[in-house]
Amino acid sequence: MFPVETITLIIVLGILASVALGVPLAFSSGAIAVGLTLWFFGPDALMLLSSRTYSFLDSYVLVSVPLFVLMASILERSGLARDLYNAFSVWAGRLRGGIAAMTTLVGVVMAATVGVIGGEIVVLGLVALPQLLRFGYQRKLAIGTICSAGSLGTMIPPSIILVFYGLTANVPIGDLFVATLLPGLLLAAIYIAYILIRCGMDPTLGPVPPPEVTDVPFREKVAMLKGVALPVFVAFSVMGSIYLGIASVTESAGMGVAGTLLACALRGELSVRLLREAALQTMSTCGVVLWLVLGTNALIGVYNLVGGIAYATELFRSIPLPPLGVVMVMIGVWILLGMFLDWIGIMLLTMPIFVPTITALGFDPLWFGILFNISMQIAYLSPPFAPAAFYLKGVAPADMTLEEIFSAMWPFIALQVVGLAVVVAVPPLATWLPKFLG
Repeated sequence: MFPVETITLIIVLGILASVALGVPLAFSSGAIAVGLTLWFFGPDALMLLSSRTYSFLDSYVLVSVPLFVLMASILERSGLARDLYNAFSVWAGRLRGGIAAMTTLVGVVMAATVGVIGGEIVVLGLVALPQLLRFGYQRKLAIGTICSAGSLGTMIPPSIILVFYGLTANVPIGDLFVATLLPGLLLAAIYIAYILIRCGMDPTLGPVPPPEVTDVPFREKVAMLKGVALPVFVAFSVMGSIYLGIASVTESAGMGVAGTLLACALRGELSVRLLREAALQTMSTCGVVLWLVLGTNALIGVYNLVGGIAYATELFRSIPLPPLGVVMVMIGVWILLGMFLDWIGIMLLTMPIFVPTITALGFDPLWFGILFNISMQIAYLSPPFAPAAFYLKGVAPADMTLEEIFSAMWPFIALQVVGLAVVVAVPPLATWLPKFLG
């Protein structure tokens, strides 16, 4: 058998080559895993890979993933987002940059109900982007606002990323949902502060809307808040049941689907067509995710058999840096990989190595999971992969190019790095609330 170092190099080069050739990570990682297993251990060892993968997929908590995706798919097709945006935007008044700031607040509420970045960016792109452009907002500021607000779906629970992290790192998912709330609100506050400061310094970036938009009577503004009631009801049916200890994560996901269906029924939007389209999108999304789980789990399994996990863990622990410096190196690896790979692949490839390392260094895996969450939010905006850019491009005006979208996201990437640095420097931002709630 080759040395572990050589096997590690083979795996890394194989993944890089497959990415360069456009082969999906699910199939390339699975093929590498099967090839290495046959080479080193023979056909009988394939049973070990299948049993490892099956044990991961057999988790009851994993049932929450299709339920959360179904909830997001139904909400994406309903008019709840439009009512929510209208209810918030009228309160911006004559504040410069106020409509963009309210768009970020809408992103926070949507993140608490949708939990899937793709759906949130598409909805905001359809609802908020035309309004921002119509009111004369600078295009790059409007684009960056949509992508940053939409990416809050990873930070504000329920977040599918945290479900998989909890399964991979053996951390309670309910604790992760609670822990990510304050960092998520911190990022939203940073976005809003940036928007208001920039528009205050340069009024042409976010001009005041026309009088017919700003001069809405107070009574009408209050009446429009009824558009917030149903999204809040859906969010509470999910997160309230977890925070109050009424339901587990999987049960709360089921309650979220039920709450979403009830909300659509009350609005008169529930139909067979809506359910069919939402179910098809859910199956498509979960199919992609589960294939990635199969491939990357198999690859990590064979890498563990050859002693690679122990080797890589010791390699990170031997880095001549203080413990926090090692964590910064890991964050750098995530952000670099995020420019080319999807979050599920990054998580399943790195967490079996990173989590034992940070635990041995004395860090809290709960805090580490929130750092991963923020890093993946940065990855969603980082070219050339930048899924947020492609989601927005699919619903943006025809004259809005990918190059323009990419260039608009750099200031917000910098803001995300600031938020990440704050959580690194102040771990209680992630760990205090779970301890307080017990």
